[in-house]
Order: sequence, then structure tokens, then C-alpha cells
Amino acid sequence: MRETETRQPRKDWRFILIAIVAGLGGLLFGYDTGVVAGVLLFLNHVFHFDASMKGLFVAIALAAAAVGAAFAGALADAFGRRAVLIVAAVLFSAGAILASVAWTIPVLFLGRVMVGAAIGVSSMITPLYLSEITAAHWRGAIVTINQFYITVGIFLSYVVDYMLSGVTDGWRWMLAIGAIPGFILLGGMMILPESPRWLAGRDLIEKATAGLRFLRGRQDVSEELGDLRRDVVEGSRRAAPWSLLLERKVRKPLIIGIGLAVFQQITGINVVIYFAPTIFQDAGLSSASVSILATVGIGAVNVIMTSVAMRLLDTAGRRKILLFGLCGMLVSLIVIGIGFMIQLHGALAYIIVGMVAIFVAFFAIGLGPIFWLMISEIFPLAIRGRAMSIATVANWVSNMVISGIFLDLLLMIGRGPTFIFYASMTVLAILFTLWIVPETKGKTLEQIEDSL
Repeated sequence: MRETETRQPRKDWRFILIAIVAGLGGLLFGYDTGVVAGVLLFLNHVFHFDASMKGLFVAIALAAAAVGAAFAGALADAFGRRAVLIVAAVLFSAGAILASVAWTIPVLFLGRVMVGAAIGVSSMITPLYLSEITAAHWRGAIVTINQFYITVGIFLSYVVDYMLSGVTDGWRWMLAIGAIPGFILLGGMMILPESPRWLAGRDLIEKATAGLRFLRGRQDVSEELGDLRRDVVEGSRRAAPWSLLLERKVRKPLIIGIGLAVFQQITGINVVIYFAPTIFQDAGLSSASVSILATVGIGAVNVIMTSVAMRLLDTAGRRKILLFGLCGMLVSLIVIGIGFMIQLHGALAYIIVGMVAIFVAFFAIGLGPIFWLMISEIFPLAIRGRAMSIATVANWVSNMVISGIFLDLLLMIGRGPTFIFYASMTVLAILFTLWIVPETKGKTLEQIEDSL
């Protein structure tokens, strides 16, 4: 093996800064995901929301996110990754501000639709953009910045909810603060280059070359440029019809992407994110404030373990870490389910709290970041945007369904059996990974495309 294949060039801090700015798309996603829990507590006082209206308030943003993700891939393929992220940043900031100043329900919901659509777009485009501008040996860590920012956004939203819970019209500030990362993302993307791979796909080789040299700094980019030129000559970078998604060579990547998208949700993570205070109170914690503080702790665990995953993905490998994380999730879900079934209370209730933290930790190190990383790697570039859209839509729809039926499941089968159900879904996720999920560590996007 050649020395250039084994030695990793020294990291260019300018490039790392670029990746961090682009990762702010994940912060939009995470902040809005977590802040809803606090906002819902105050809507009764202003809009007299009943349970159904609260559910609609959450669901309308998730539905808009699914729609946004559905169109994001085609838009990114047509107009470029950078341009679509700029539009998403504007849409998110405008929607956050509109919802925060709303005095009528239609205006409030319009703001939520705008925010949801922007999140759906950015949740798909951000990992796609990062994967395409990153060298293979850094891609796992850099693309996982997106997931890291999601967890930071969730944690910050929990802190903001707690700090503003006693402030008059605090819910408005909770929503308005979400515009800040939107403005930062907008400013950062105005100076970032377009994806060289997308430019090459449009036969804009000179611009692709300039962008690649800007991104790599002093590194030798001749080999990477050769790969891009080869792909253009072979025609794999030209616009492809939607019918290509039905071809045999795309079938396996689609199964992997959609499967991971669904398993990321049906194993229960967003149930924990959305309803953690409720879960902790059901477990027997003394007060609502203690439950909220415990939720903040869960958010901190999420951030810390995602940062650990960033260091491991490019050394230990995607598939191995995914299996490790799923096994940890399985054990913790079984203990949570048994804990509820034998009705742990008092000091023993903290066993459930601890197991929830462990569940989040194993998710954050495995299925959380690896899903977004995998779908940015496994699809052929000719249809990568549209294929990622399909996987992202599957993720958002699964999120909406699982979150929507959680409270009904509790009523129908009880708390313990509900978490045992999530454990059974985790078993299926482990079998799915063993069956079909490949290892992509250290491979270029072109090598992954050839192997699949």
C-alpha cells in the first residue's frame, strides 16, 4: 500500500472551521426538536390549546419537515447544496420569528410550517454537503459534526426552557432564540464554496478545481481531481432520471438508507427526547422541576457521547460501532421495561433514570450519527440528493408516527410493555445491520459507489 494511502495529511484549521459552520444546520434541527417540550407548557394560557391542538402543534412541524426533506434532494441536485442551505437558513429564521410574535393560531402554525420545512431541508442537505467537501479519512468525524450540533441544540433548548419557564411570555423567547443559529448559518454559507462534486457533475471542472483547492489548503489534490474528471467522463455525474432509483444497483443502498432511517426512530429515541420529563415523573421522581433537571442531564449525556463518536467513527469503523450501540440500547430498554413492570419507586426510580441516560448514550455513539453519515456515503452521486431525500422522509415520517402513538401505547399496553416493544425493534435493527449494512470507513465516495 502506498504511503499516501496510509498517512493522513495534517488537518487544515480553515477547513475544520468551514465544516463547523456548515454543521449549524444540525443546530437548527436539534434546538427546535427540544424546545417544543417547554413551549407546550404555556400554549394553554395564550391559545387555550387542548391535547389535540398540542399534538397538532408538534405534528404540523414534523409533517412540514417530511415535505421539505422530500423536495430537498431534487432542489440540491438542481441548484446546488450551498444555495439550498442558504434558503433553508432564511426560512428557518423567518419562521422562528413569525411563530414567536404570533397572536393568532393560523400565524403560529404558519411559523411552525416554515420552521419544519427548513429543518427537513437542512437535515438532509447538511450531511450531504459535508460528506462531499470532506476528505475520506476525516469524513466520519466531520459529517458527525452535524449530529453533534443536533445534540447541542437539544441540550441548549432544554436549558433555555428551564431558564425562561418563569418569564412572562417566555415561550415566545424560546421560539425566537431559534433564529440566532439560522442567522449564523446564513452568514457562514455566504462565504463557503459549493460542493466540488456537484460542480463536477455539472461539468464545471474549473470551479470544482478551485473549490477543491480552497477546501484542501496546501494538500495535493491531483488524485482527487483525477477521480472527479474520471467520473465526469464516465457520465456518472450527469443528472439522472428518477427511474434510476428503481434499478438493481441502487436497490441495496436504498434498503440500507430507509432501514436505518426507520430503525433510528422505532427504537424509541425521540419518545425519550420529547417526553423525558413525563417518563421520569411516571418513574416516581418527586417533582416536575426535578424531572426537568434530569432531562437537562440527559441532554448533556447526548452531547458528550456524540463527541466521543466523532473520535471513533474513523478509527473503529461505522458497522462495528453501530452494532455496539444497538446492543447497549437493547439492554437499557429491557431494564427500563422491567423497571416499569415491577413498579420501581423512591430511590429505585433512579435506576430507570440511569437506564434512560445509558440508552441515550448508546444511541448517541451509534445509531444517532451513523444513520446520517451512512446515507451521505452509500448512494451514487448521480441520484444522491434524491435518494437521501427518500431516506430522510422515511426518518421524519417514522418520527411523527412513533411520537404520535407513544401516549396511546402507554394507555393500551402500559409503560413496561411499551419499552419492551422498543427493545424488540432494536433486536430487528441488530439483525438488519448484520445482514446488509456495509463498512465504509476510510473509503472515498467513489470507492463506496463502486463497491455497492
